[in-house]
Amino acid sequence: MGRRREPRKEIQVPVRIFGTSRGGQVFSEKAVTVNVSQQGAELSGVQATLNLDEIIGLSYGKNRVHFRVKWVGEPGTPRAGHVGLLNISLEKPLWDFPLPSPTPDNHQPRIVEQRKHPRFKCHNSVELHTQDGAFFRATIADLSVGGCYVEMAIPLPPGTKLKAGIWIGESKCCADCEVAYSTGGIGTGLIFNRISDPDLDRIRQFLGTLAPFAKKRSYEQ
Repeated sequence: MGRRREPRKEIQVPVRIFGTSRGGQVFSEKAVTVNVSQQGAELSGVQATLNLDEIIGLSYGKNRVHFRVKWVGEPGTPRAGHVGLLNISLEKPLWDFPLPSPTPDNHQPRIVEQRKHPRFKCHNSVELHTQDGAFFRATIADLSVGGCYVEMAIPLPPGTKLKAGIWIGESKCCADCEVAYSTGGIGTGLIFNRISDPDLDRIRQFLGTLAPFAKKRSYEQ
């Protein structure tokens, strides 16, 4: 049994991707699909250097949705310039052609998982306080015991130190954080640098009520 959630349709159509590269540069460029499904896509001809788990935008025709980068082809291999994407905006229409039914196929990707802790999709409110006194209210898109991804139209620069207050029910968990990466117009990934044991236990208990949407990996920010 493979690990894909559903079979993919082999089709080549032009798309445009946009976001922030590994070096922190905003990019917008053309690419071509290799195969697509309801939940994912493989692209070729990608020039930008992307981080795993980065959120990028993809437009096809007049439609635009957000994807998470799940793998990146290694330079000097047949997969160079290819990326694998997971659709995180399934409620929005994208493709204008029929796709296979969402049943597992026998594909076995050769990608090394890279996080220590599983991430959990959620929609918790968060308050962010930067060291220069700026204050933001936003929504967490995914959460783990090591960090979170915050949806923000104007993301913060990598390396920014801040305090986060994550609401879980009627209680707020506080953590000293650092911005690991940002995606222009989409959001910001945060690392928890310091968090009290009671707040960490509260987050861990909350995550126990959710279903993880990423496999365990070998590192975690």
